[in-house]
Amino acid sequence: MLASYLPIAFLLILAGAFALVSVTLSRLISPKDPSPQKLMPYECGIAEIDPPVERFPVRFYLVAMLFVIFDVEVILFFPWALSFKSFPVFSLIAMSVFIFMLGVAFVYEWRNGGLEWD
Repeated sequence: MLASYLPIAFLLILAGAFALVSVTLSRLISPKDPSPQKLMPYECGIAEIDPPVERFPVRFYLVAMLFVIFDVEVILFFPWALSFKSFPVFSLIAMSVFIFMLGVAFVYEWRNGGLEWD
């Protein structure tokens, strides 16, 4: 029985060894010549001239979270509806738990003002 897990254990050990060897070799071989120019932040090819005028408000992230909540909900309803006849009781319980968790996230969004467009 445990012999069937031997290839999986071998691949996990091989993957860990590959990661360890890759990180170690990159630290040993990479050039180490830091200069102020190299240590400056770089983004999109444009050097930062002035600090940003304002930061993104938390509201931006609340709207993004709301999109993710409804996007995931819509994506998972279709396969659930297709497989409902195969496992009616289990799938109903699983979807009830899922809808409850989405409801909790929706109430969180609502209370934090994610649905207000002022």
